[in-house]
Amino acid sequence: MNSEKETSERAELRRRKELAQSVRADFEARQEARRQLERGWELNMKFVSGDQFCDVSPAGEIEEEARAFFWQSRRAFNHIAPTVDTRVARLAKVRPSLVVRPFSDAEDDVKTARLCSNVLQSVKNRLDLDRIVSRATLWSETCGTAFYKVVWNFADGNIIGADETGRPLREGDVNVIPLSPFEVYPDDLSAESMEEVKSVIHAKAVPVSEIEERFGVKLAGRRITRFSLAPYSSASGWKRPSDGDVRPAEEDCEILIERYTRPDGAHPEGRLEIVAGDELLFEGSLPYKNGDRGERILPFIRQTSIELAGAFFGTSVVDRMIPLQRAYNAVRNRKHEFLNRLSAGVVAVEDGSVDAEELAEDGLYPGKVLVYRQGASAPTFLDCGKLPAEFAEEEERIAGEFILVSGMSEISRNSANPTHVMSAVGLQLLLDQDTNRMHMSVESVERAVKEAGKQILHLYKQFAATKRLLRMTGTGGRAELYYFSSSDISADDVQFETGYDRTPEQEREELLNLLSLGLLKDEKGNFTDDTRNRVLDALGYGSFANARDVSHLHARKAERENVLLAQRDVEADDYDDHGVHIAEHVRALLSGGEEIQAAKERFLRHLQSHRRKGA
Repeated sequence: MNSEKETSERAELRRRKELAQSVRADFEARQEARRQLERGWELNMKFVSGDQFCDVSPAGEIEEEARAFFWQSRRAFNHIAPTVDTRVARLAKVRPSLVVRPFSDAEDDVKTARLCSNVLQSVKNRLDLDRIVSRATLWSETCGTAFYKVVWNFADGNIIGADETGRPLREGDVNVIPLSPFEVYPDDLSAESMEEVKSVIHAKAVPVSEIEERFGVKLAGRRITRFSLAPYSSASGWKRPSDGDVRPAEEDCEILIERYTRPDGAHPEGRLEIVAGDELLFEGSLPYKNGDRGERILPFIRQTSIELAGAFFGTSVVDRMIPLQRAYNAVRNRKHEFLNRLSAGVVAVEDGSVDAEELAEDGLYPGKVLVYRQGASAPTFLDCGKLPAEFAEEEERIAGEFILVSGMSEISRNSANPTHVMSAVGLQLLLDQDTNRMHMSVESVERAVKEAGKQILHLYKQFAATKRLLRMTGTGGRAELYYFSSSDISADDVQFETGYDRTPEQEREELLNLLSLGLLKDEKGNFTDDTRNRVLDALGYGSFANARDVSHLHARKAERENVLLAQRDVEADDYDDHGVHIAEHVRALLSGGEEIQAAKERFLRHLQSHRRKGA
């Protein structure tokens, strides 16, 4: 019996070893297949940072270009970085905000849409989703592609208890993680979307201490390069003559490989294998039911700057601008070298007539006493001519091509107006043209944020089993609380639309237009106290002591009473402004959920007490 058990354990151990080796071999094959792509991304990053005298060698490594002569000028006149900054800033201004709209006017659909919108807004505020999208957009604009990983973090959220060891147990919450293209390895580099990919490997360098804490397996750490994810060595890195190794590396790390595989006939719930070193840390089904119909799909979202036909990874304007940047640097440096010759001069001396070493070291500075051999010709400056007009013409031509290739006009990139358009409408049309040139990038951000919103709601549907408290900022800056569970979320029965967040200046301008048109007045042509208070809130005077009357306090008291009435009877006070209270209570009855409707009789009794005391 023991022999059979030992045999079974050895067979299981051998199977796990073979599976770990298979996953690792799959990762190395995918890594080798896209090695040239990674070098291109690293080259893009160097050009954006200003390190522009390097290239990919025939051996597939990034090497610094050697000087042809020691005196050559090697300055970088970086036009790529401001272009990337401008594109990222423009994409940040068209950042979509998720809005969930009901399919119909039915109360259940309206309630579900309102709850889903509040959940998404809460997640956006908690995670600072704008910052996450900005990080991913910077990667996509630099390397062409970025990714989001939408996961459920069981170590996040409110504490709901403790485990056997006394460690706190949390309710868990959604996390959205921006990923660089260096971390994501698809099985098919010719797939044109995430839906066409059958499996994806997420690999990154992780400290061995973190692996031991998460999986309970102790591994020997290595020094691993951050981007290429290879064991570090001077041969795999590249060196500058004086700076040493420039490819960043992580100490005491191991490559954590997570292979996600879509469901198939053999595995209807998909597969997830996690490997580090030679150890299989986890194997099981895909963890998340994040598909449109509740199926398990890959928890990754792809965002591109410019898509390529027949390619999984997109390209960016940096790829297109690198040849122009090389040419521009060459023209400017040769121009400066010519100007240096004109200013410093080139001295011709007869052999043996002067101390050549002294002359080469000191030059002909003002006031210098030059002694030369009697009978010899005096040293003279050679005529270097004038700066050719071709330098200026070529520099101007390349600068114009920067605008053509990048899609960013001078009015967007450096606030210049070469067209001399003076009207506000004309200037706005010029800015809109730049936005239209970026339409592919804008659409990719919209699709990515929309898909992230869907997956967020699906994860809440799957994991938010018990009642959860959702804190939102309501009208007037007050905190509003919602209780919901997974049964309240219907992620498959809502319609997602992407709108755009308006700036505070735009909101104030629209509010002032509404006031001037008189659309906020009541049927008698007057502003109600509630309208006046809301306008003051919107204009930023919510806490201005003399800017609002006591009716605001009555409205807030009525809202607190609405919460209490859902649980018990509340009697109206004699000092209440009964008109304001009645309006707030009726509003709660008309727009409230099941809890409010269940307490309808208590609300009616409370309204009757207001009418009786206000008579």
